[in-house]
Amino acid sequence: MQETFFSPGQNTAPLIATSRAVANLPGLANLLETPVVHRWSAGNPAACGGVIAWGRKPSASAAASFAARHGLSVLRLEDGFLRSVELGNREPPLSIVLDDSGIYYDATAPSRLESLVAAAHTDEQQSRARALMVAWRAARISKYNFARDYEGTLPARYVLVADQTRGDASIRYGLADDTSFQRMLDAALAEHPDCTVLLKVHPEVMAGRKRGHFDLAALARNPRIRLLGEDAHPVSLIEHAEAIYAVTSQIGFEGLLWGKPVRTFGMPFYAGWGLTRDALPAPERRKPVSLENLIHAALLEYPRYIDPETGLRCEAERVVEWMALQRRMRARFPATVYAQGFSLYKRATVRSFFQGSRVRFIPRSADIPADSLQVVWGRRDVPAEEAMTIRLEDGFIRSVGLGADLVRPLSWVMDRQGIYYDATRPSDLELILQNTRFDDGLLARAHTLRERLVADGLTKYNVGTSGWQRPENRPLPSGGESLRSAARRVILVPGQVETDASLAYGAPDICRNLDLLRAVRTANPDAYVVYKPHPDVVAGLRRKGVGETDTARWCDEVLVDASMGELLLSVDEVHTLTSLAGFEALLRGKRVVCYGQPFYAGWGLTRDMLPVTRRARSLSLNELVAGVLILYPAYISRTTQRYTTPERALDELLSWRTSGAAAMPWWGGMYRFLVKHFLRQP
Repeated sequence: MQETFFSPGQNTAPLIATSRAVANLPGLANLLETPVVHRWSAGNPAACGGVIAWGRKPSASAAASFAARHGLSVLRLEDGFLRSVELGNREPPLSIVLDDSGIYYDATAPSRLESLVAAAHTDEQQSRARALMVAWRAARISKYNFARDYEGTLPARYVLVADQTRGDASIRYGLADDTSFQRMLDAALAEHPDCTVLLKVHPEVMAGRKRGHFDLAALARNPRIRLLGEDAHPVSLIEHAEAIYAVTSQIGFEGLLWGKPVRTFGMPFYAGWGLTRDALPAPERRKPVSLENLIHAALLEYPRYIDPETGLRCEAERVVEWMALQRRMRARFPATVYAQGFSLYKRATVRSFFQGSRVRFIPRSADIPADSLQVVWGRRDVPAEEAMTIRLEDGFIRSVGLGADLVRPLSWVMDRQGIYYDATRPSDLELILQNTRFDDGLLARAHTLRERLVADGLTKYNVGTSGWQRPENRPLPSGGESLRSAARRVILVPGQVETDASLAYGAPDICRNLDLLRAVRTANPDAYVVYKPHPDVVAGLRRKGVGETDTARWCDEVLVDASMGELLLSVDEVHTLTSLAGFEALLRGKRVVCYGQPFYAGWGLTRDMLPVTRRARSLSLNELVAGVLILYPAYISRTTQRYTTPERALDELLSWRTSGAAAMPWWGGMYRFLVKHFLRQP
């Protein structure tokens, strides 16, 4: 047998898995940085680097026997202590532990984790461990992170007691048995006579699908014991407990991370180090260490992590940061929300943006229970008594392709106050821009985000291919000197869909494309005016505006298929009603004149023909970007289908644009045909 510890990235020979489930585990080869093959396709076992066994499962015995026959080392794997959002049967792990000595929950033999905990740690390592502990608490994370926080009322004073499912391997290998649980409960009652004992029972046990270690009917009669069988996230339970009681449950380790007294009745990996009060004597191998030693070993050295968005190896801090975002976004809304008026196609996207809540689709507001949260699209009218409403709209960094073509978005905005394009009343975005104190870190993010958007030419839809040149830069035709000399200022006028709600609620004066063009031409008779129709109109998915066929009379050029990102770099000014092109022009340092009241007007960055008097604050461009692109929208990754950051959304959008929009499915083509020829809105 080999004695050296397997080091990912250094061993290029494949590892053998005797279990197909292990061999096919998504992300495993990246976690190990080494190929993984099933034993039947391994070829010559002697050319392989070792054999994978999953913990102490029965299948692990077969792996160990195979390794012994071929003179190979055994590498035991298990889920890491920060695993995933969902349970193990729903998604693969983001971390695994690797052990060539034993496995962490087996106290009957040494493990690699024990060696790491007992080793001396530098001041730098201990400082990193303390920082990770702070980040863990701030993120409010656990091993699994799908469950909502407990929404009931906790006792004023309580100790938390953790049951486990009967037959859990960590119980037997943790030197405990079924009687350990009753001793634990008795001790909790005796040692904290003034506290309620909150017994956390596994939800499968409460549902009768699995067995625990207690007679729940008998315990329910004890006034000092309160049973908790909900699938609740354990963090709030740990945070407010006066002490944690565990046999071998990971809740005990998380209690240490939260600075709680922990009492154990088995010998889990975190016991026996002088950090817990233990009912069992510690193995001779375990001596007192600092909490930082345990944290560094258990969370930073022992596991291997994979970045959920890139699929590459990463450090623990990256997974903690990503999981913190998931927890924060999933907790924003109630456990159940009611969505009204969404097409079958859009329902999957609604569920995606409300992950963490159950979405129930209902046909009318009358079907929504009192005091419930309802979700509607855009400026849809809601009865006055329905105060708890979330309005959805596409975000400002959306997709490669048009929303009208059913291209799934990367971002949506979710607004409780109103909606960003409705200037008749405040929205969440307006309140963010009016009231937020933007710190230096947020402004630095906004600056970098803005520079990336401009450098990569990214816009909301990222459609259009043909380039465009200013008139003075074009090859001169015969007699074209007058064109060259006349081109001084170039003004872009972006067309809008005239039935769009942003015009109905954000353009109280001029509200038609042709009228806007006339106003721009009248005010700027010597400018070179370029008109770009809205892409949905060009695609035939929305009707032209009133008199829009006459636009060529009021401009110097009509551009149909030009990339907005490139076009904005070439013009001097953008004159608009409420188009997002005005915001995208601000990102590129262009002068913007607003004839309506878009969300980006009124903050001292635009010339406003119709000022919004509520907006009384002057913002820097980076402050505007921070509010509009970082604080207001929600982003969903195309890679993970989980919440993501605007920075990662840009990465994915750029990759998406480079690879090209996916081919439209047959039903999408049929939808576009029907919209163009029969269903198109006036």
